[in-house]
Amino acid sequence: MTAPPPTAGRRRPLAAARGYAARRATPLAVVACLASFTAFWVAQRAAHVSMIDLMVYRAEGWTVRTGQDLYAMVATHADLPTTYPPFAALLFEPLTWIGVPAVRTTATVVNLGLLLVVVDLSLRLIGRPQHVPRTAATFAVAAVAVWCEPVWTTLRYGQINLLLAVLVLWDLTRRSGHRWAGTGIGVAAGIKLTPALFAVFLALVGAAQAWRSLRTGQGALWNTALRRASVAAAAFAGTAAVAALTLPRDSHAFWTRMVFAANRVGRAEDTANQSVRGVLARLLHTTDPGRSWLLTAAVVGVLGLAVAVAAAVAGDRLPSARAWAACACAATALLVSPVSWSHHWVWCVPMVLLLASEALRRRSAVWRAGAVASGLLFCSYVLWLVPHAPGRPELHQNVGQMALSAAYPLAGIAFLAVAGVQALRALRTPYAGPAILGQTRTEQAGFARVP
Repeated sequence: MTAPPPTAGRRRPLAAARGYAARRATPLAVVACLASFTAFWVAQRAAHVSMIDLMVYRAEGWTVRTGQDLYAMVATHADLPTTYPPFAALLFEPLTWIGVPAVRTTATVVNLGLLLVVVDLSLRLIGRPQHVPRTAATFAVAAVAVWCEPVWTTLRYGQINLLLAVLVLWDLTRRSGHRWAGTGIGVAAGIKLTPALFAVFLALVGAAQAWRSLRTGQGALWNTALRRASVAAAAFAGTAAVAALTLPRDSHAFWTRMVFAANRVGRAEDTANQSVRGVLARLLHTTDPGRSWLLTAAVVGVLGLAVAVAAAVAGDRLPSARAWAACACAATALLVSPVSWSHHWVWCVPMVLLLASEALRRRSAVWRAGAVASGLLFCSYVLWLVPHAPGRPELHQNVGQMALSAAYPLAGIAFLAVAGVQALRALRTPYAGPAILGQTRTEQAGFARVP
């Protein structure tokens, strides 16, 4: 009788461990996530995080509650002003009902919960994983994602970026014919204007679908994308109307003056400003890139929206078309915004997940390398390696420092390039039917599928 190879004994415990992990994937992922979140909480407390933006939100709520001038208010030791539409201040009023320590704790717990929702909705949008319970994947990914720089900084400042991402992703993953689809985008835009680009994206997709229907004589001119864009516009108008009725003076001030005051948000050249405008300000060694930014942002905006629309229209011909389209639109919004602080880039979570999903699907070393590199970039905190102390050192950066402080915009442009290539390749394949926004042809009426 032949003796078993010497490695067989070692393989059996390893196989048993793998089997146990596969059977207990969800509870193990939950435990790992709770351990990671606990370590994160301890690390943030040890770092004495300021949660300075949360304190500004609370001051805005107090200003509204006491009937003072919202846009004359400054808060915290940094004298930070109100920059959001007045509707946001109405939502911040409950922050004044409890003390500061309770507000800090509540905001941290809520943001950690929102991170789980962002990961879950991202996996739903992508359509992965196929062989792992999505609950297990959600907790496992969140355990790692909480340490990436945009998420860490969001919780450090007590920001609302994860909430805005959830509102948008909620819309883009609703079942076909969902009557409220579009509301999340409209409300998100009412809180902060940047998500409004998703409504523009939906309108363009709807127009493209309508044009195809008109040209081919198949399908209706009024489609799901146009409907969702209309709902988003109505929801946004509703937020503005509510604010105008309750805060007429502040609403007039915002829509006539503050909406045009880009410098009110912060210094354009600040290292934390990870938008095209920030890159140009540092590149040109100026505090105001002016027309050069307007022209560049217009070009990036048009090309970025073209990529997003092309990915959506590709439908069945492009795997994960919905995710490519949504992430391309998000990257475009972040790039063209006058100020996109590093913590606004929480959209790196669905972007990296999408690249990882493609790497798994293609079994390609190149895609694996791209997914790993993008994940490491957003977890590296590399942009903070350049001088960023008081005194505006960003105006005197050398080439290497400029490259480091442009890490996220460069990653966003690279993502748009990859997405554009995928969309163009898909559009060149024969059209197989009237798939809508990346759905299978059995899901004709909507943008997404709910498992």
